[in-house]
Amino acid sequence: MNLDWRGVYAAATTEFFPDEALDLSATTRHFSRLIDGGIHGLVVMGTVGEGTSLELDEKRAVLQAGLEASQGRVPVVTGVAEYTTRGACRWAAEAQRLGADGLMVLPGMVYKSQPHETIQHFRAVARASDLPIMLYNNPVSYGVDMRPEQIAELTDEPTVVAVKESSDDPRRLTDLINLTGNRFVLLGGVDDLALESLLLGAVGWVSGLVNAFPEENRLLWDLATAGRWEEARAVYRWYMPLLHLDTRTTLVQCIKLAAAEVGIGSETVRAPRRPLEGRQREEVLQIIRTALKTRPQRADYQ
Repeated sequence: MNLDWRGVYAAATTEFFPDEALDLSATTRHFSRLIDGGIHGLVVMGTVGEGTSLELDEKRAVLQAGLEASQGRVPVVTGVAEYTTRGACRWAAEAQRLGADGLMVLPGMVYKSQPHETIQHFRAVARASDLPIMLYNNPVSYGVDMRPEQIAELTDEPTVVAVKESSDDPRRLTDLINLTGNRFVLLGGVDDLALESLLLGAVGWVSGLVNAFPEENRLLWDLATAGRWEEARAVYRWYMPLLHLDTRTTLVQCIKLAAAEVGIGSETVRAPRRPLEGRQREEVLQIIRTALKTRPQRADYQ
C-alpha cells in the first residue's frame, strides 16, 4: 500500500483480559472501530500500544490483527521499540515479512544513547527492511533527543521518510523544514499541540486520544485542513482538557480509561503499569465525563 503518512494516525491501544493476557479479539475489534471512525492510518504497538510490554509472539499476533482489521482500508504501521539495535532490526525484518506497510522506529529502549549511537541505531534499522520509516523523536518519554541537525544526517537513508516530532517543542518543525526542505514528511506526535503542529508544517498527526474519540479527531483534522480555523479552534478548545492527558506519565492509563468510559475499549494495562486509582482516577473521569456532555457533532459543522 502506498503510504504518504498524511492525516490522523491512531497510536492504537492493545487490549488485555483482566489477568493481563492478550485479548486478540478485543484488539481487532478496537482497531476496526478506529478505522470505521475515520482514521487515516493505524499505528500498532507504539507507546500507547504498550509495545515494549509484549512478547515476540504477541507482537506478531497484534500486527496481524491490525492487518486483518484494516483489510487494506488504511495503512498499518508497527512500532519498533526494542532494547537493542539487533532486536530492532530483527523486528523490522519480521514486520516486513508479515505484511506491515511501514515502521515507526524509536531509539533503543532503556539505554540512553549518545547522538552518534542513536544515528547508527536508526541507520541499522533502516537497512534491515525495505519498509518506509517514520522516525519517532520523544525525548520527554525516552530520554533520547534527536535534534533537527541530527535528524538531517539521515537524509541519505532512503527508507527514512517521515518524522514524528514529539519533543514538546513545535519550533522543531520549522527548524527541520529549514534544514531539510521537504525531504521528510512531518507529523505531530503530541495531542495538545496538534493544531500548532499542523500550522507549522506537519501533514499528519499520530494521536493517542483518538482511541476514545475517533470521530472528533477526524472532525478537528478536517476542519483545520479545510482552512476553517475558527471552527477548528472551537473543537480544539473543547478537546484540550482531554488532549492534555496525552502528556502525562500515565498517558496509557488515561487513554484506556477514556476508551473504556465511551465503550470502545478496556482500561486494563499490563504491569508494571496499573490502572488509575483514587483521586487521580476521579480527576481523569471528571475530565472525560465533562467533555462527553458537550462533545461536538459533525452535523453542527456541515
